[in-house]
Amino acid sequence: MERKIVHVDLDAFFCSVEELHNPSLRGKAFAVGGQPEERGVVASCSYAARMYGVRSAMPMARAVRLCPNLVIIPGNYRAYSQASHQVLERLRALTPTVEQISIDEAFLDLSDLAESGEDLARRIQTIILEELNLPCSLGVASNKLVAKIATDVGKASSRNKGEAPNAIQVVPPGLEAAFLAPLPVDALWGVGPKTAVRLAVLGIHTIGDLSKWPEQDLVDRFGKNGQDLSLRARGIDDRPILTQHTTKSISQETTFAKDIRDGVLLGQTLKELSERVARRLNKENLTGTTIKLKLRWADFTTLSRQITLEEPISDAEKIYRYAKQILDTTWKDGQAVRLLGVGVSGLGRPVRQLRLWDSTVESEESQKEQSLRTAVEELRDRFGENILRRGSDLEGESPNS
Repeated sequence: MERKIVHVDLDAFFCSVEELHNPSLRGKAFAVGGQPEERGVVASCSYAARMYGVRSAMPMARAVRLCPNLVIIPGNYRAYSQASHQVLERLRALTPTVEQISIDEAFLDLSDLAESGEDLARRIQTIILEELNLPCSLGVASNKLVAKIATDVGKASSRNKGEAPNAIQVVPPGLEAAFLAPLPVDALWGVGPKTAVRLAVLGIHTIGDLSKWPEQDLVDRFGKNGQDLSLRARGIDDRPILTQHTTKSISQETTFAKDIRDGVLLGQTLKELSERVARRLNKENLTGTTIKLKLRWADFTTLSRQITLEEPISDAEKIYRYAKQILDTTWKDGQAVRLLGVGVSGLGRPVRQLRLWDSTVESEESQKEQSLRTAVEELRDRFGENILRRGSDLEGESPNS
């Protein structure tokens, strides 16, 4: 059976959702993200803003320089999540074999359906537009690699014509290599800036150039990745659609509006980040054995340090304690910090081993503790992080503060 893999990409998703809630934004140059003076970053931008050179992941200060009349929207991530769920509901009505790869992207395996890949793509595009008023672009191919690149090519072609994407690009079975051949080599998964430079030295500039290069030489130069590059360049990808993903790590980080040199403030921020990480761990019923600290200095130098524990943890106080140990041995007093982050990896499900002397009282206390933690998490989800605070965090504050 020929595989029919469809890649769905919601066009300028955050901005499209914002336009649903505020139609006056349509046609305007606007961006979703943080404020320039707070070192905000563009999370998404309208196509009108892109005409000025504004792009996602760009510092908002630079975006405003490129487009002085840029309207900045703080972002409504609850609305984006709800819209994403609505899209997924419609995709899963077609097939249960849906792999969500981000809030605005998904793969579908529609091999079992009789319609052509192009007809299915048009049906999906019409459903999402007519029922949810959200535009999307789709790539159709025999595998995930080519379907994703097809979407990118379709969107780029529409943008070059000055149009909003809403594109559909189909790659017929057997033409994968021919479709990829003229594209720049960095359009291929696994080819980052450093690899692209190394390939350019060899005279490899397009995916077609790479497909003709001896596979063994690529293996000798790039190791296992060399073999993957050779297969991908020929459009070969047999990965299945994964309907479930395993979380590998959970982390939180913050970029300060101004560089921080105050050790007390760094410690307070680290505690808040640790609490957020712990909340996500407990919400997903996970524990972890590796605590990781991320720091970025004022000159943008970024470093990561980690510590691996013998016993898994999920408690905020313990996460903070170990992260603080790393901070104390890494940060020098007065050193300016631009970004601070903490994460937990080595994840697994908590296992409580019952012992002969475990009492019913201990079991009941454990259940009460879990119930209390769940209640606190629900309150914070509804009313914000600061609805409940530890008494130790209030030391030194006046009763009316």
